[in-house]
Amino acid sequence: MTTKSAAAAARATVYGYPRQGANRELKKAVEGYWKGRVTATELRATAAELRSVTWRRLAAAGLHEVPTGDFSYYDHVLDTTVMVGAIPDRHRAAVAADQLDGYFAMARGTQEVAPLEMTKWFDTNYHYLVPELGPDTVFAADSAKQVAELTEALALGLSARPVLVGPVTYLLLAKPAPGVPADFEPLTLLDRLLPVYAEILADLRAAGADWVQLDEPALVQDRTPAELNAAARAYRDLGALTDRPKLLVASYFDRLGEALPVLAKAPVEGLALDFTEAAAQNLDALAAVGGLPGKRLVAGVVNGRNVWVNDLEKSLATLGTLLGLADRVDVSASCSLLHVPLDAAAERDIDPGILRWLAFAEQKTAEIATLAKGLTLGTDAIAAELSANRADLASRAGSPLTHDPAVRARAAAVTEADARRSQPYAERTAAQRARLGLPLLPTTTIGSFPQTGELRTARADLRAGRIDTAGYEERIKAEIREVIGFQEKAGLDVLVHGEAERNDMVQYFAEQLTGYLATQHGWVQSYGTRYVRPPILAGDISRPGPMTVRWTSYAQSLTDRPVKGMLTGPVTMLAWSFVRDDQPLGDTARQVALALRDEVNDLELAGTSVIQVDEPALRETLPLRAADRPGYLDWATEAFRLSTCGVRPDTQIHTHMCYAEFGDIVRAIDDLDADVISLEAARSHMQVARELADHGYPREAGPGVYDIHSPRVPSAEEAAGLLRTGLGAIPAERLWVNPDCGLKTRGWPETRASLENLVTAARTVREELAGA
Repeated sequence: MTTKSAAAAARATVYGYPRQGANRELKKAVEGYWKGRVTATELRATAAELRSVTWRRLAAAGLHEVPTGDFSYYDHVLDTTVMVGAIPDRHRAAVAADQLDGYFAMARGTQEVAPLEMTKWFDTNYHYLVPELGPDTVFAADSAKQVAELTEALALGLSARPVLVGPVTYLLLAKPAPGVPADFEPLTLLDRLLPVYAEILADLRAAGADWVQLDEPALVQDRTPAELNAAARAYRDLGALTDRPKLLVASYFDRLGEALPVLAKAPVEGLALDFTEAAAQNLDALAAVGGLPGKRLVAGVVNGRNVWVNDLEKSLATLGTLLGLADRVDVSASCSLLHVPLDAAAERDIDPGILRWLAFAEQKTAEIATLAKGLTLGTDAIAAELSANRADLASRAGSPLTHDPAVRARAAAVTEADARRSQPYAERTAAQRARLGLPLLPTTTIGSFPQTGELRTARADLRAGRIDTAGYEERIKAEIREVIGFQEKAGLDVLVHGEAERNDMVQYFAEQLTGYLATQHGWVQSYGTRYVRPPILAGDISRPGPMTVRWTSYAQSLTDRPVKGMLTGPVTMLAWSFVRDDQPLGDTARQVALALRDEVNDLELAGTSVIQVDEPALRETLPLRAADRPGYLDWATEAFRLSTCGVRPDTQIHTHMCYAEFGDIVRAIDDLDADVISLEAARSHMQVARELADHGYPREAGPGVYDIHSPRVPSAEEAAGLLRTGLGAIPAERLWVNPDCGLKTRGWPETRASLENLVTAARTVREELAGA
């Protein structure tokens, strides 16, 4: 590669970084604040130290420009809501009384006030808090957070670039506020919002910002001409400002498509594009518009969403092609590194021969710096890094972990009949009702019960050798007995064993399947202070033996009421893992589905009459472009059916989904052919029930009446009100009563009270129906 001149030296940067700290210091500080053990001053000091450590680490790794403003106590979209003054009316008093407590009230709610709705950030497992807007919304600039964090970074002597959610994406992510007509379009507020962004940009310029990044990932989705015109107007107006920094408009997660010409023509100084998820499409589209003459291109050539080492030579080839398409080409990850763990070097339990295949945020930062160096100085300057990278890639490609002939032969032998129930739903449901004998509006929970400190201590004691396996299992049995006893006393109809033995709904299974790797420190933020450790799907998948049968059977032995078997579905096993990138996702899904099919069949043989296979990620993994969706939904729904269709007609199959926009996949939900589906609905006011009704969904459904992501205890009347709304869309004989999601993150006192109110609500509405 030809050496570039020093004047055009490529810069290395990232759009964002994990927030939690090496030991999840942020989670501990925030939760300590909620519990009154940490003061606001102490919380802010912890946050400031975490930011400082991150920026200094990035600079030391060779990044030339660090991001600011991506740090958040809870969620960056909520931070944007604060920044533009779009506080919902019901939270204004709390925010006015104490800004920090009001912020957390919007995120989590209080006993008196409901929180903002929460849903998935595009097709990731990160959750954002949905802005609530209406025709009366008044925006007001509050740049304090952004200015303060920029000032902190500049004080360290660093080149820093504030990162903001762009105005078009912010409005496209928003929903009509409660009481506002559902057909209200928040994007109509753009002209009202742009002056607020102008004021914030001016404040950042005054504070020393040379560049500001405006993230517009919503523009990688299919957009109407009106929405594209709005984007053009937004960046025409912002670009025309005289008192502003240089503007870098960033997109990620997919191809920019028809929005690329819009942004290429806009009077902004730079664009950032994803060249991993949609490398060929973005490159071709960029060439088609004549490149970006006179502008900066930040090329996302390192995958910010997965954990595999980068193919450095392939990325350098892409970067070399881009050199002639922009005034300067800089190097970054494809998106914020928020979506990957912090440091692979912390993993001590993964075979070093496999660990070399992995790159977490720390390693990806080094890859970005290496690529920038190679782009500037030529490949000779990074010869050692390229040689090591080639060896790492060859090691993975040649490993027996990635190719199991028996697994591949079984998957190849699957027929269409394997993914179909033996009888249609209308015949199955009669057999299931006769077997189960459930009342009208049957009550159940989603699966997990609170993971107490005692349970976490028991797992830690087992790992440390302070108790043996027998002692640990006795603790698990005691927890199951308590959970079953409470559910019987509360009056629930279909019980669960509570999942006391499970550390995570994906990791628990991954640890028992071949082909998966588990991490010890691979924490990734899901929402707020909820962090997960996604397992790594590294090779071909099979099930050596039963995974859940023992505990489900033990729970069933304690009660005459049906106890659900609880499994995580194949799509969610992929979506909430770091999935292999060396074969089509549909092939991997089929392998996982066959392993789960064995478990479902073993549960049935053990006498389990109700089996729930959760697929909360079905909507989350939906491709962002409509043209890509049919192929995905074909293999995704087939994988679910392959998991569940080997059972008898009188075995009832449930599934569960949460915190997503379900309207886009109602047809696919139907194609799953589950007998019962439970869905999140409390925060969205039963919207999904109406969507199911509009589709003519013919099976049973449980739209949630208890928002488990808030510490609020819903009253019996509140739950009954939601049930009545649900009955307006779903007939009583097909309506179930359940929470939105699992109860793992809740405490026992609120769980008991909420479920008792849920049962009371169901009984109240049953009596109303009987008397009608």
